[in-house]
Formats: sequence, structure tokens, C-alpha cells
Amino acid sequence: MERPSQNLKTTPLLSLGRFHISEDYGFLLPHPLKELPDHFRPWMEIANELPHLIESHQLQARVNKMPLLDCQFLKSYREQRLAHLVLSFMTMGYVWQRGETQPEEVLPRNLALPLVEVSRNLGLPPILVHSDLVLTNWTPRDPERPLEIGNLDLIVSFPGGESLRGFILVTVLVEKAAVPGIKALVEAVNAISQHSQNTLLQAMQRLRLSIQEITRTLGQMHDYVDPDIFYAVIRIFLSGWKDNPAMPVGLIYEGVSTEPLEYSGGSAAQSTVLHAFDEFLGICHSKESADFLHRMREYMPPSHKDFIEEIQSSPSLRDHILSSGNSQLLTAYNQCVEALADLRSYHIAVVTKYLITAATKAKGRRPNPLPGPSQALEERGTGGTVVLRFLKTVRDKTLEAILHQRD
Repeated sequence: MERPSQNLKTTPLLSLGRFHISEDYGFLLPHPLKELPDHFRPWMEIANELPHLIESHQLQARVNKMPLLDCQFLKSYREQRLAHLVLSFMTMGYVWQRGETQPEEVLPRNLALPLVEVSRNLGLPPILVHSDLVLTNWTPRDPERPLEIGNLDLIVSFPGGESLRGFILVTVLVEKAAVPGIKALVEAVNAISQHSQNTLLQAMQRLRLSIQEITRTLGQMHDYVDPDIFYAVIRIFLSGWKDNPAMPVGLIYEGVSTEPLEYSGGSAAQSTVLHAFDEFLGICHSKESADFLHRMREYMPPSHKDFIEEIQSSPSLRDHILSSGNSQLLTAYNQCVEALADLRSYHIAVVTKYLITAATKAKGRRPNPLPGPSQALEERGTGGTVVLRFLKTVRDKTLEAILHQRD
């Protein structure tokens, strides 16, 4: 019997709304809440003092006295997202309050139980993820003015002062810079289904411009983030308890599991943006890189992960271009791939400055008798990868996607 042709099915057009992605803000949560209902005041009081409580080593004592609150009073999706942001920030502060050499190995039940409950409701892991640190953690000072760093504030913070603020808010602006590219990608997927070559060409040109704008926006890190503060102060609070030599067995979530649980720390690989671009452009990563990237999808809001999978199951852009024989489409595709490789090369330079070079400087300054960051952590990103090797492999595999005109 013949298999039914896929073409007989009318494929519904791809849209952002179906995946709860904003036309204006992309993967950023539009208009995040800054306050929870009054029942959760004990959480918010700690969250609002978090940098001071961590720096003065008072956070663990404050959390230990915190009441166990009922998550049923969280009514809306936005309230759940803010609760996850607050609880995950508290968790990172609690675990790493005394630094890398003395992590706390048990999360108390009055923090562990609500964090795990909210995480299950949202389909997120019970640890700080990119959707907390960045997507939910921004608020405009003046909603009428454009989103730029001088018009933005954080909702919850760690130690690190202006560098911490800059690190998170530049990443917010990177997500905002990706919005035209995400919209262009959706138009391009639909143009392939509708065999509209001109629409596809224009969409790919807009995608390239958006990728180039992401690279330019990422460059603001150099203006707002001090590498020494990032390495010595900020990085630890983004570190997880999987593939981390400082916490080799993981973290016990009291009242949830008697065995330690392992979760990766925050990572740029948890942003949906480049996953979506990779799937659309048909970039094939090495098995080791692809395994890590696919694991990071479990750290995204489920609707964002579904969006990536929808693109993956859409008709192949590469096949379409090759079968069309259209040299303009092929050139536009290659320009997108080159722009993406350039972005990844730039990211390598940023990581080298903020992680590798800063680690070397910190080692040179460190008097020997004092405990410092574990040497095994110095080459690792906060997600637990051996970072430069991973980033270079991903960049090189991107370049391998360049298409050549068939004779």
C-alpha cells in the first residue's frame, strides 16, 4: 500500500501566538509582574534584600525561618513565573552563599517544596534558568520610552552591582534584538509551504539583519560588565549542580527527595533564539554538542520548546533552496549562515574575556593559602560544559552548513 502523501494535508500556517511568543517581545515575558499577592510577602521581602543578605551571609538564616507558603494562592501564569524567579534566585543564593568551596548541600523544605511545585506547574526544572534570570526579570522605568539599558531595571538581583545589572539587561536586549528574526523565520516557514519565493527571500534578508543586530547588541557587554566582577562574583550564582565538580552528587531538595537531584546551571544555550535559527537553517551539530543543546531545551518554557520542534518538523529550507535552483535564495541563505557563525565567533570572544582571561587574572592575584574557585570550574560554563571547545565546535558546524550551487 502506498504511504499517504504529506502534501495532501493542509499544513496550518506557523504563528507565534500558538506558542505564547509575543509579536513585540519575542521570548521575553511581556510586562512581567514585580509583586506577588500579600500571602507571599515573606518571599518578596527576602527577594528585595537578596544581594545584602547574601553578602552579609544572612540569607540561609532568613530562609530557614521563612514560613512554608501555599502555592495555591498563585492564581495567574505571570504570578507563577514571578514565583519561580523569586524562589530560584533564593535557591542559588542559599546554595552558594559561602562560595564555591562551601556549597550548601540540602535545600530546606520551606524553599524546596514551593520551588518544586511551581516548577511542575510551569514545566520548568527547580533551579534558576534563562527564563527566570532574563525573560521574566526586567521592567521598564518608563513604559512609553524605548527598551534600552538606561530605561530598564531588574526585578530580582544578586551581588555584582552594576555589572550584574548590565549582564542581565544586555541579555534582555539581545532577546529583543532577536524579535524581527523570529518573525522573519515564521514568515519564511510559511513562504516555503506556500511556494512564495519572493516572500522567502525577503524573510531571509530580514533574518540576517536581525542576527547581525544581535551581535551588535551583545557587544554592549563590554560597556556594562566588568570581567573581574563577572568571574569572581556573578558566575557562581549561575552555577548548577550537574557536571559541577564543586557539587559532584547534586542537591538534596528536602521533603521532595531523599536522594540528591542534579540540574544544570543557567546557560545561553537555554535561550530559544539560536535553537530556532539552527533548526530553520538546518545546522547539524556534533553528537556531543547536540546532546547538550537538546538537554537545555528541557530548561525552557514548554511552549518555547514546542516552537523549536514545530520548526524542526517543517519542510526543509535547505532542500527547498537546492531544488529551486534559485541563486538569490542560495546567497541569502549563506548570508544568514555566515551571520550566525559571526555571532558565534563574537560570543567566543566574549566568553574568552569574561571566563578564560578573567580566570587567569584571578589565579594570578590569589594568595595561595586562600581557597578560590575550583580549578575544574575555570574552563566550564555555568551550564557545565567545557565551554570554549563546545562553542568552537558549534561555530565550526554552523559554517559547514554553507550551500554550494549545484552544477
